[in-house]
Amino acid sequence: MPELPEVETVKRGLEPVLAGRRLVRVEQRRPDLRFPLPERFAERLACRVVTALDRRAKYMLWHLDSGETLIVHLGMSGRFTITPHAAGSRSVAPRTPRQGRVPGPTSDGIPEGQALGQFMYVTGATAAHDHVVFHTEDGATVTYNDPRRFGFMLLVPGTELDTHPLMRGLGIEPLGNGLNAVYLAMRAHGRKADLKAFLLDQRIVAGLGNIYVSEALHRAGISPHRAAGCLAKSEGRPTGRCERLIPAIRDVLIAAIEAGGSSLRDYRHADGALGDFQHQFLVYDRDGEPCQRAGCGGMVRRTIQAGRSTFHCTSCQR
Repeated sequence: MPELPEVETVKRGLEPVLAGRRLVRVEQRRPDLRFPLPERFAERLACRVVTALDRRAKYMLWHLDSGETLIVHLGMSGRFTITPHAAGSRSVAPRTPRQGRVPGPTSDGIPEGQALGQFMYVTGATAAHDHVVFHTEDGATVTYNDPRRFGFMLLVPGTELDTHPLMRGLGIEPLGNGLNAVYLAMRAHGRKADLKAFLLDQRIVAGLGNIYVSEALHRAGISPHRAAGCLAKSEGRPTGRCERLIPAIRDVLIAAIEAGGSSLRDYRHADGALGDFQHQFLVYDRDGEPCQRAGCGGMVRRTIQAGRSTFHCTSCQR
């Protein structure tokens, strides 16, 4: 399932096409995704301006000039495909930056080959699974495709967003200033749950998932099997492990966003390209391989925690 970096990548890909644009028409091709689509879904979106796009945890938020917000969750296989502006389409083969020459600038200053909406980007998804199509005022279309239909879309009043059941229990954002050693030690103090399970708890840190928790713990040199309480001293102050973990979480998320996320099975960018961070994994999906930490000499092992695969080095993660 897409984690924070993948959702952030898709959000950033959609912004040039949707932010500040009016949705002149919305095609709803089925009544439901994981849940039924909102009542009068297409009608409530038609003629509305998307004033801004945000991300909260693993959710995308499309803020509308009607005062409502569209909450989008990609599920396991949801993706968006962008097709050209009518005025900006060109008779050239579809391409992405990694398929050809170094991009040059377009008239709007966005590198050619990265200007989402200037070309049709092919994701390989079957058109039969195109469930919702958004048509913008400048002729671009944004198509939501989801073969497994585990994604969903909800419309909620913007004034009720923070108190909505999906949002009100979420913890702090891991890339914000709220995630610091004092906060994490306070939440971990006295906790006996495995550290990995603690970090995956969306009520504590919103948006962290299985891949990036495994990678962050390796960067910090901490075993995922330790009790979460190892982050706090007896009086509640942060331990050295806690102080190392904070920058490790930030570093791995920032690196993943810069790489466009990790492409595992279904995930792709909004422009159809694959994310690259899976090539930078140090432990995830590397069972039986040598540890990548310089001078370690240990091996990466796969274990199961709460039904999820955990990858860690048995030598340098303690």
